[in-house]
Amino acid sequence: MGEEIKYEKTYPLGYEPEKAPTTADPNIRNQLIDFILKSGPSEVIDTDLFAVMAKRRSTRKFSDKPVQTTKIDKIIAAADTAPTAGNYQGFEIFYIKSPEKKKLLVDACNKQPYVDAPVVLVFCKNPSRVKFDFSENILKKFAIQDATLAAGYSQLAAQALGLSSIWIGMFDEEKIMEIIGTDLIPSSVLCIGYPKQTKFPKPRRNLKDLVHVIW
Repeated sequence: MGEEIKYEKTYPLGYEPEKAPTTADPNIRNQLIDFILKSGPSEVIDTDLFAVMAKRRSTRKFSDKPVQTTKIDKIIAAADTAPTAGNYQGFEIFYIKSPEKKKLLVDACNKQPYVDAPVVLVFCKNPSRVKFDFSENILKKFAIQDATLAAGYSQLAAQALGLSSIWIGMFDEEKIMEIIGTDLIPSSVLCIGYPKQTKFPKPRRNLKDLVHVIW
């Protein structure tokens, strides 16, 4: 029998994916993320991207049904696939599991009660990860773009998995930073769960008001 090889875990304390590869190759980047994305869903999944986009609608009333860990894994993994400036990934995600901290977040988010959702993800900017030789202002701009795209990818993943979500943009940055214990500035709070009822998307503006053609 050869010596058993032990691999370092690549997930944070307090959050372990439902499924993970039994072996690891250190030369394969993001093996855990790739494994999660390729693993089968625990329930039916909508694989038509355009159908997912068409059905997505902000939900403010969630059921008490818990979200399966396999679905949370995919939602977080989806964020990691979003494009970022220079592939430096200038953002981080805080997965809020504490009921007490969720209640504090309600107050920090202008007392919006749906922040106490089954799954709450806080997306924060981390411009220190963006290693371009640009001014601090430009690096901050890249970081907020990175964090915003990542949250958008997670939102679409949640919809594809039969869940619903609401994007929170009105909040007290300093309160949130204190609650989650970070010096990173939040860009958005994404609340996810099973909707109490399915609603149709609201009508959008006319195409002529959306697109401007420049010759």
